[in-house]
Amino acid sequence: MSEYAPQSSLSSLKRARILFDRSPADAFLATDVIVQDDVYLASMERRKRYLLGSAAGKGAEGKKSSTKKKSKTSSALVAVATVDDDDADDDANVKTRSESGALITYDSISKQDDDNEAQNENRILVKRDNTSGGIKVPTPTWHAPWKLATVLSSHLGWVRSIAFDPSNKLFATGSGDRTIKIWNFPKASVGADDALQLTLTGHISPVRGLAFSPRHPYLFSCAEDKQVKCWDLETNQVIRHYHGHLSGVFCLSLHPTLDILVTGGRDAVARVWDMRTKHQIHCLTGHDHTVACLLTKATDPQIITGSHDCTIKLWDLIAGKCQTTLTHHQKSIRAVAAPSFENTFASGAADCVKQWQAKDGKFLKNYSRHNEKIVDSMAVNDDGVLVTGGDDGSMQFWDYTSGYQFQTGQSKVQPGSLEAENGVMAACFDGTGTRLITGEADKTIKIWKEDPDASELTHPIDTKGWRKTCIAQAKQRY
Repeated sequence: MSEYAPQSSLSSLKRARILFDRSPADAFLATDVIVQDDVYLASMERRKRYLLGSAAGKGAEGKKSSTKKKSKTSSALVAVATVDDDDADDDANVKTRSESGALITYDSISKQDDDNEAQNENRILVKRDNTSGGIKVPTPTWHAPWKLATVLSSHLGWVRSIAFDPSNKLFATGSGDRTIKIWNFPKASVGADDALQLTLTGHISPVRGLAFSPRHPYLFSCAEDKQVKCWDLETNQVIRHYHGHLSGVFCLSLHPTLDILVTGGRDAVARVWDMRTKHQIHCLTGHDHTVACLLTKATDPQIITGSHDCTIKLWDLIAGKCQTTLTHHQKSIRAVAAPSFENTFASGAADCVKQWQAKDGKFLKNYSRHNEKIVDSMAVNDDGVLVTGGDDGSMQFWDYTSGYQFQTGQSKVQPGSLEAENGVMAACFDGTGTRLITGEADKTIKIWKEDPDASELTHPIDTKGWRKTCIAQAKQRY
């Protein structure tokens, strides 16, 4: 029987020793009668490819010397030597692969001595270290940077609230001077002197929330004097009062489809009102601190509240009970915003800006490069531009879908104001999404617009930095 016959594990070991103890020439020309089994043929084929590949590599030293520097610097390549059976002296065909999980070659011996070519030929195969770790990096949408267009100065206190008329012809601002001012938006955009149309007085404390009714000529306001008022814009008078809050009212929102008004305040509750009868429908209790911001939606959960107790609550409007409590934030939540093109919302706090699934409150992502300032205002338009305003005057612009921060800026105070009054207290996009209105602590109203001269060539996306940011965030635990 042949010494290569596969009779047992010992005979297989013996066959392997004989095979590798022989010289390369004898390995291919066995003098004994060999049983041509599948295991033997496979091992011989691998041995033949290995030896002929090494011989071909050594025979092509002249051609490989020109590409040696490239193989040293490129660590994401795989060298695969293939030899034709008919001509063993052909050069090795080097194929490159850069896919995730590919095998790459690294020198197992130091290349400090370039004269020793034999040592440089010794290489090992290792798995490529994929820096992304299989992380999917979203592609950000390019947005033009925003710049200041107009500054309006009329209020005598901090501008704390902004609301747009459904026709997009008017917008209202509420201030710490206890007044509400109605502005003509087209005239205000160009800085006309007659942009201010009306001033409403009636509150005895700073006005913290405003909302126009989309179906009635009504304007709703709330203030720190515990009062919620309904103004008739045809007569410019208060026609309804909503009594019930035990302390200052900080936020206000109208339901998009129902005649329902929702307010939240320092008494740590959100109250749901019937707009017509002035009766309180629900008192949403559960927060331990001031309800600073809220959202109303046409789909469940129809009410979302953010509080200074660092939690966000999603409410069932019919039952008047809390569905979900989100506790991811570590700082007070002062602003929330929801886009019109998807069922998500974003929340802003001093620790970070987060995005959530509105249906069940699932956490989606953290927005990158947050400057850890107190976020007092937040707004998002239909183009997917999310803007946040801080109490130090900082403004950050993000691509809402991917979370890419494409612009940061600093608002400037008007002459005669203190640097400490450099704060963005309110922000709101107009109906078209092409103008941004901000109310600031220096008593001014600023109108921002996109830079018409910007393009993807003048303001490109930082793809490399964005990729690093995504990989770093994926390795964190939230």
